[in-house]
Amino acid sequence: MIGSAEFGVGVSAGRAIAGHIGAQARFEYTVIGDPVNEAARLTELAKLEDRWRRAVADLDNLRKRYARELDRERTTERSRVAGAWLPIVDNLERAISHAGDKSDAVVEGVRSILEQALQVLEQLGYPRDAEAGVAFDPERHEVVGVVDHPDSAPGTVVEVLRPGYGEGSRQLRPAAVVVSRREE
Repeated sequence: MIGSAEFGVGVSAGRAIAGHIGAQARFEYTVIGDPVNEAARLTELAKLEDRWRRAVADLDNLRKRYARELDRERTTERSRVAGAWLPIVDNLERAISHAGDKSDAVVEGVRSILEQALQVLEQLGYPRDAEAGVAFDPERHEVVGVVDHPDSAPGTVVEVLRPGYGEGSRQLRPAAVVVSRREE
């Protein structure tokens, strides 16, 4: 025997759970031992459990997607901040090169600041790349000049005009280099 009730006495578990997750709840009471009603309750309970498992899986997928997006945003912001440092680092290097071999307190202070700036870039994941004498790599280098250089193999970086920052696919800026060519 099944009937409706305004209160929770004899409420079936399936209907009570459905009421908590947004489905319209109709409270029922049952006569204990009714096999037809028991099968209906078990079917309803299985449906609710399936909906619950799907909701939990959706929530887990959402959490993972937000974690990936957050990581991508952090990487983008790190790149933007490091890129803003590059003109400062370039200007510090120019100031030191104009000072020449002087070693007064101001020049030493500027050298110290430059070293700190380079450490910050490296900590952000963008190490300095200013190595000459290595083979030209289009992922790391930007050719700004080609010269005849009999002492080095063709395609070798002869001079670095502007250092690059980064490694692998995470290049902030490629190194501007002069490359040797084959003598003709």
